[in-house]
Amino acid sequence: MADFLPTLPKAQRAFLIGVQTPDMPEGEGDELLAELTELVENLSLSIVRTVSIRLRSPSPALFLGKGKAEELAAMAKEDGAEVIVFDSALSPAQQRNWEEMAGMAVIDRQEVILEVFADRAHTREAVLQVALARMEYSLPRLTRAWTHLSRQRGKGAMGGEGETQLEQDRRVVRNRIAHLKSEIAEVVRQRGVQRTRRVRVPLPTASIVGYTNAGKSSLLNTLTGSTVLAEDKLFATLDPTTRQLLLPGNQKLLVTDTVGFIRRLPHGLVEAFKATLEEVLVADFLIHVVDVTSPHFEKHRETTLSVLSELGAGDKPVVNVFNKVDLADALELRAARQAVPDAIFLSAKTGAGMKLLIERCREMIAHSFGTVTLLVPHDRYDIVAKLHALGHVQEQEHREDGVLVTGRFPPSQAGLLDPFVVKARKARKRAKG
Repeated sequence: MADFLPTLPKAQRAFLIGVQTPDMPEGEGDELLAELTELVENLSLSIVRTVSIRLRSPSPALFLGKGKAEELAAMAKEDGAEVIVFDSALSPAQQRNWEEMAGMAVIDRQEVILEVFADRAHTREAVLQVALARMEYSLPRLTRAWTHLSRQRGKGAMGGEGETQLEQDRRVVRNRIAHLKSEIAEVVRQRGVQRTRRVRVPLPTASIVGYTNAGKSSLLNTLTGSTVLAEDKLFATLDPTTRQLLLPGNQKLLVTDTVGFIRRLPHGLVEAFKATLEEVLVADFLIHVVDVTSPHFEKHRETTLSVLSELGAGDKPVVNVFNKVDLADALELRAARQAVPDAIFLSAKTGAGMKLLIERCREMIAHSFGTVTLLVPHDRYDIVAKLHALGHVQEQEHREDGVLVTGRFPPSQAGLLDPFVVKARKARKRAKG
C-alpha cells in the first residue's frame, strides 16, 4: 500500500528557520536550531542558510507574520533552496499556506524526525512503530498529496457515489492505522512472552537511557563486549538490544540499550515507541547516560527525565553517568560535577571509569533485594552457584553442617531459597536517583 505521508522531495538544498519565543529561555532557539541542523544533515541535505527569528506570538495562517513570512520565502528562493524547514511544529493549514506562498516544500521539525526514524528503522518492530507515527502525522495533511481533491468516484467496493478521492484516502489511512496498532499489539505480546521466559531464570535488569548520541550503544558494547551499532549521529539505533553483563562474583545482569530521546520529540513517536521503551518500565534500575561535552547537557537531562516520567518510569532508581570524559575539558567536568554530584564519570571509548560503574551496578542490585542468610548442605553446591549468579553474595562460610551464605537475592527466587533460609531481613528502601 502507498505511504500517504508526502515524503521529502529529492531536494538537496534546505533553508532552516529557528524561532525564539518569549516563553523560551534566552538562547534556546539557537540551541534547537543547531540541533535541527544536525537532524537535517542526517537526511543528506545541504543547508544553504539558517535563520533565527524572534516571535511574540504565532499567527494562525503562517505561524509568522505575513510580512516576515514573505521576506523569508523570498530569501529562500534567492538562495536556491528547494525545501524550507521550520524548527517549530506547523499545523496542516500553516504548512499548506507556506507551500502555496513559497512555491516549494515546507516541513517542520516533527516531519524531519519522522524521516530520520524511517531511514533508521530496520527490525519489524521499529518499522511498524515508525509507520504508525507517520500515518497518524499524515492523516490531517492528506490534502498536500493531492491536486484532484474535487474528483468524484462512483459506486463500487471502495465507496459510495460521490465519495471524493480524499475521503477514500482518509478511510484507507484510518484502516491502515488500525491495522498497524493491531500488529504492534502482537509485537508487545511477543515481547511479553520473551520477557516471561527470561523471568523463569530471573536476573537483575538495567536499561540504558539518555539523550540521543550520548554514547548509550558504545557503553553497552564496552560493558558487555557486544558489537551493537554505535555511530556518532542522532538515532543511530532505534531497536532495544539486551546483552548479559557478568559482574564480579559471577553475578549476571541483563543490560538493555534503548532509543535515545530528543527535545520536541513528536508525541506520536513517544506513543508508538512505548513497546520498545517497555524495557525501561520493567528494569530494576536505569543507567542515565549524558554527554559531558555537550554545552546543553542539562537540557538533555531534563528532556530524558521528562520522557521517562511520561512513560511512567520517573520513580525508577537511577545511576547517573557522564560519558566522553576523554573529550572533556576541566570546565565541562566541573560544571557536570556541580550539577550531578553523585554521577560517575567515564569514557565508553577508552574504558576509563568502567570499574566504578560496574561496582555501582552491584550496589544497586544489593539495595533492591532483602538480606537473607541461608544454610546450604554440602551436597547442594548447585544452589550455591545459583546464588552467586542470581544475587549479591555478601558473606560465605564453610561449616561442618553446610555452607552459610548471606546476601541479597530477587524476591522471585523465594521458592528456591525457602528450604535453606536461616533468617531474613526486609529490603531497604530502594535508592532513587
